[in-house]
Amino acid sequence: MEREVAWKKYDEASLDELEALAVDYIDFISENKTERECAAAAIAAAEDAGYDSLADCIAAGTPVGPGSKLWACAQGKAVILVHVGAAPISEGMNILGAHIDSPRLDIKQNPLYETNDFALLDTHYYGGIKNYQWTALPLALHGVVAKTDGAVVEVNIGDDPADPVFCVTDLLPHLGSQQMDKKGSKVVEGEDLDVLVGNRPLAATGADEADDGAGKAEGDKASKDPVKAYVLALLSDKYGIAEEDFLSAELEVVPAGRARAVTAVNVLADVALLAVFVLSCMSVVSSSYNPFIYFQF
Repeated sequence: MEREVAWKKYDEASLDELEALAVDYIDFISENKTERECAAAAIAAAEDAGYDSLADCIAAGTPVGPGSKLWACAQGKAVILVHVGAAPISEGMNILGAHIDSPRLDIKQNPLYETNDFALLDTHYYGGIKNYQWTALPLALHGVVAKTDGAVVEVNIGDDPADPVFCVTDLLPHLGSQQMDKKGSKVVEGEDLDVLVGNRPLAATGADEADDGAGKAEGDKASKDPVKAYVLALLSDKYGIAEEDFLSAELEVVPAGRARAVTAVNVLADVALLAVFVLSCMSVVSSSYNPFIYFQF
């Protein structure tokens, strides 16, 4: 069946509106690359649109009735938006549900290791990615770390222009002849998607070498894996994170930098049409809630 190109149906006002929506969508996916970030952005947008926190309403004893607009969040990653109608539930309800799809590499719980004078993070891929597309690509690290003292630290490294970026290494072209003979699904295996995070070693100090207690033990670790030790020192200085804190962390590797239009104009229309659907589906229905109410966003 032949379909008419959508461009032919738009007047100038519609084109301006379409382009504005596309730009807004590009901003959204550039600034929100994980479930937590998308959920937080959805809540902020909902509050701007007049939605109130269900938890706050319960705590304050605020009555809820027809016309009430409420939001709730599960584990910081699933959002439900409710617009209470006037008719009884027995007469029906409208539900709009969608999931937040964030293709990424998840950092494992005991991830940091050193090999061949490089420090890497062990990962597990998520989201049906094509592994070979993630090599030699600037990457950023987003997420949260629950420290042993109970504090939760937000991590975002790689998206600020002043930040370093990370990458999954690949073979040089003149060393990859056998690799290029493989099927696309085998060119880069899932187990080869570990992220390079450092190659600078931590230099041992005279104080470390002279210490005969805990300092000496740490010095021994640094001398055995000096690059790993340097990465841990940086994490400690910037975020107060120790290696044990990885056990209670949720860290994700995502492409660094902003999304951009592939061509000057035409792709913006495709992005905008996609945005119409995605922005209308920002309510994520969680099984933790009873979705027997009309959703509106």
